[in-house]
Amino acid sequence: MKKTIGVFAHVDAGKTTFSDQLLYISGKSRNFGDVNKKTSNFDTNEIERARGITIFSSQAKFDFNNNTYYFIDTPGHIDFSPEAERAIMALDYAILLINGPAGVQSHSSTLFRLLSKYEIPTFIFINKIDMVGYDREKVLEDISDKLTNEYIFVDKSEKINDLAEKIAEYDDEFLEKFLEGNFIEQDIIKVFTEVIKNRKAVPIFEGVALDKNSVEKFFINFDKYTKTDYKAEEEFKAIVYKIKNEDTRLTFLKCLSGKLKIKDEIFFSVGEKINDIRIYNGEKYESVKEVCAGDVFAVTGLKTPICSNIINLKNDEITKNEFSLKSALETSVVINDGKDVNDVLKCFKILEDEDPSLSVSFNLENKEILIYVMGKIQLEVLKTEVKNRFNVDVDFKPPKVQYRESIGSNVIGYGHYEPMRHYAEVKFLLEPNKRGEGITYESRCDKERLETHWHKLIGKHIFEKTHKGILTGSPITDINIVLLDGKDHLKHTEPGDFREATYRAIRQGLEKAENIILEPYYKIEVYLKSDYIGRVMSDIQRGGGEFEPPIQKDNLVYIKGYVPVEQFMEYTTEFLSYTKGDGSISLVFDSYRECDKEKSERIIAERKYNKGADKENPSSSIFAAKGTSFVAEWYECEKYMKTAD
Repeated sequence: MKKTIGVFAHVDAGKTTFSDQLLYISGKSRNFGDVNKKTSNFDTNEIERARGITIFSSQAKFDFNNNTYYFIDTPGHIDFSPEAERAIMALDYAILLINGPAGVQSHSSTLFRLLSKYEIPTFIFINKIDMVGYDREKVLEDISDKLTNEYIFVDKSEKINDLAEKIAEYDDEFLEKFLEGNFIEQDIIKVFTEVIKNRKAVPIFEGVALDKNSVEKFFINFDKYTKTDYKAEEEFKAIVYKIKNEDTRLTFLKCLSGKLKIKDEIFFSVGEKINDIRIYNGEKYESVKEVCAGDVFAVTGLKTPICSNIINLKNDEITKNEFSLKSALETSVVINDGKDVNDVLKCFKILEDEDPSLSVSFNLENKEILIYVMGKIQLEVLKTEVKNRFNVDVDFKPPKVQYRESIGSNVIGYGHYEPMRHYAEVKFLLEPNKRGEGITYESRCDKERLETHWHKLIGKHIFEKTHKGILTGSPITDINIVLLDGKDHLKHTEPGDFREATYRAIRQGLEKAENIILEPYYKIEVYLKSDYIGRVMSDIQRGGGEFEPPIQKDNLVYIKGYVPVEQFMEYTTEFLSYTKGDGSISLVFDSYRECDKEKSERIIAERKYNKGADKENPSSSIFAAKGTSFVAEWYECEKYMKTAD
C-alpha cells in the first residue's frame, strides 16, 4: 500500500527532529540526523541550515511494515506557509506536531484549518512531553478550544481493546457490537481506521521526537490505522504540487490514478514529452521507467503545468486549484549591483514559477519589479536565495499593503482590434461579484453570432493575465465578466486578435464603471490573560476593526475579529511586548473589503497611478478605414463598434 504523508508544526515544535527519526526507524537513514548539528536528512539547503528552519518542502521514500511511504517535510514558519499549502495537495494523511509545554500555538491553528480545508485526515502528536511545563489535560483542553473537540486520545499505556469505547460513538454498527461485547481486535482496527480517514475524529498521541522508541511506537499505530486505495488500471491523472528549476525544470507530481512512463506525451497546446522520471530522497534521486497511482515523483520535459494543476495525458481542460493562503503585502525590488532590470525580472519569474504566491509583476512606468510577500523573514531569505542562485545583489523596499479594485454596478465594455489583416471585437457585461468570488466568466453570446471555440478562447484570455484597475493600478477582483456578443472575420481573425479585444473591452468597461477600492483584512485570533482584554479590544476598535464577544475560560480570554492589514501589519510585535510574551496571537489574511471614501482618496493620492501612461493596459480600440488603421479612445470608440446596440 502506498501512502503519502506530511509533517506540520509551528516553529520549534520539533518537526524536523521527528521527521529525521522516522527515516531512522524505517532504516532509510543509517544515522539519526540532528538539526542542531546541521546533519538533518531534511533542511539540506544552505539557507535552511544557516537559519535552522525549514523553508522548502522536501521528500523522501521509505518502506515500513510492507507499506511504501512518500514523506514530505514542510516549513513551519508562517512566512513560508504557501510552500506548506502546496505540499498538502499531494497528501493522503498529515501529522501535526504540538509543542507540549507551549500548547497549541498560533500557526498550529492555521495549519490545522488548512488541513481541514483540503480534507486531509490528520494525526496529532504532542511532542516534548518530557520537558518541564507539560500538562496533558491543559494541552488537550487547548486542542479542544483551538482546533477540534472531536478527538480520541490514545494513551500509550492503553491496550487496543481500551479503544473500543472511545470509537463506538462514531459507528452505529460497532456500537451495537460493543454493547453486546461481541467484537474482536480487527473490528476495532477497521472502525478506527474509517473514523480517521473520514475525519470524524482526530487521533492524538504523545511522545518525544528525540526518543527513537517513542516515535517508533507512534508510527506503528499510524501505519495500523491508515489506508489508501489507488487504481493503477484507470486513466492517468496527477496533481502538480511543486516546481523546481535547477539545470532543467522539475515538475513534482502525485499520481492520483493510472500510470506514467518515460516518453509518454502530455498534451497542452502542444505535446510535451516526459524525458525523465525521478524518485527523490532529499537531494538525491533515482530515475525509473514507470510510476503509477500513489507514487510521488518529479519529471523533466514539462513546461506548461504550474503548481496546483491537475493534469492527464489529453488535458482537454487543465484544472487549477485556488490557494487559501494569500499575501496581503507587496514590495519593490531594489537592484544594488547595476544588473539590467529585465535580466533580474527573469530571475524573479523563475522564482515565481516555483512559488506562485510571489505574483511577480513589472511596473513599466517606474521600471520596478513588484512581488507579493508574506513577511520580513521571507524577504531576508529571498535576498540570500537571489544572490546564491543568480549572483544578483538585491534589497527590498518596506512592504506595503496590497489593494484591489472592483466595481459597484453593472457596466458594458467594448473592445475592438483591427490593425491591417487582423480583426476581433467583443462586448462584455461587467457585473459585481460577491466579496471573495474573484474574477468569473460566462458566455451569453449567441453561438450563431460567434463560434463556440472563440467563446472558450476569450475566457482563456480573461484569466491569463492580471487586469489592473484604473484608480490605483491594483488588480481587479470580484467581477463577473459576461460575453454578450462578439465578431470575427473569416479571413483576417487570428487567435491573438481576441486577446487584444478582450483586454481592451475589460479596460473600456472600467473607464465607465463605478470603481471602488478594496483593502485586505486579517482575521485576528487572540488568547491572553483577562488583564489585557481592554487593551486588545481598544486597539481593534481604534484600528477600524471589529470583534465578536470575548469568550472567557478561567483567567484566559479568547477574542476573534477582523482588522485592516494596513493598521495591523506590525501589531504582533506590539502585542507580544505589552503582554510580555504571555499571550497568543494569529493574524491571517481573510478577505477584501470596500474602503470608505476618505481612505480611498488617500490611497489614490499616495499611489499616483497614471492610467493614461499604462501602455500595457489600454482602454482604446483599434479600427480600420480607407486602407489604414486608427485608434479610438475609450470615450469615443462605441460609435465604431459593430456589436453596439
